Amino acid sequence: MKPTLFLLLFFISIGCFSQQKGWEVLKTNNEASPRHENSFVELNGKFYALGGRMDRPVEEFNPTTNTWKQLAAVPMNFHHFQALAFENEIYVIGAFTGGYPHEKPIANFLIFNPKTNTWREGPKIPEDRLRGSVGVFSRAGKIYLVCGIIDGHWDGHVAWFDEYDPKTDIWKVLPDAPRPRDHFGAAMVGDRAYVAGGRTSHAAIDKVLELTISEVDYYDFNTGTWHTEKNGLPTPRGGSSSIGHNEYLVVMNGESSTQELSHSEVEVLNTQTGEWSNLPELEQGRHGTGIIYFEGKLYVVAGSAERYGGPELNDIEFLEWK
Repeated sequence: MKPTLFLLLFFISIGCFSQQKGWEVLKTNNEASPRHENSFVELNGKFYALGGRMDRPVEEFNPTTNTWKQLAAVPMNFHHFQALAFENEIYVIGAFTGGYPHEKPIANFLIFNPKTNTWREGPKIPEDRLRGSVGVFSRAGKIYLVCGIIDGHWDGHVAWFDEYDPKTDIWKVLPDAPRPRDHFGAAMVGDRAYVAGGRTSHAAIDKVLELTISEVDYYDFNTGTWHTEKNGLPTPRGGSSSIGHNEYLVVMNGESSTQELSHSEVEVLNTQTGEWSNLPELEQGRHGTGIIYFEGKLYVVAGSAERYGGPELNDIEFLEWK
């Protein structure tokens, strides 16, 4: 083979290998309700959109048939939360209710059972640890709450870290995170709990979107200590979502004072090297919703297309990512 032809084929192959198919809008058989400041979670192969600023019912999506199904009405208005799939149910913990800017933390868990299509009231959160817009995750049968804000979008940012054991009904206070934050998502990667993105919402001084946080902190369950990654989030934003996959932390969605449109950047931290890279940007930037990783694909639904509160979205985008 001639050298020039070999080089041409080599560079073509490099280009093909480096290219990745972008996000696609999923064609569904029916439409979901528009919503934002909601959550999105997978349980037993089905996807659930729930909560939001308006009273929207729980909606279940079947990724096999690409069909939405409307389920139970919500027992009360709840928003600004990270839903948790736990022991075949969906937990709403550390949510707000009420209107801007003095939204009130909900004092107890709200638990939805998809099999019976019913809600029930769960355990109470200790009164002196009550807040909303909290990062929530589970590990080894226990539930964890991290950071949040006490008084809606007004003031009261906290770096609190709590553990709840459903088997014993015992709460345990763990070491504070390195800094407070709200409007973010927490995610497990291996034995580390990551908190990335978010801000300190501070309407009391007329800085709701401005005080975004670039530092990425993680709690190492092996050592029981907090650490901060050497490289911060490339695009700081509040209203963001995070998810862990293998050794990677994905951070996407969000709003900030730097632009009118919600953020479309999808940024990935390799937790083994501490380096960031980018996946293709969303077709439609959005904030105030969740993300799912399921069978080799990332999914996102709903959210707000612009900073603050609208317009609300109801479409699903997906990205093939192994």
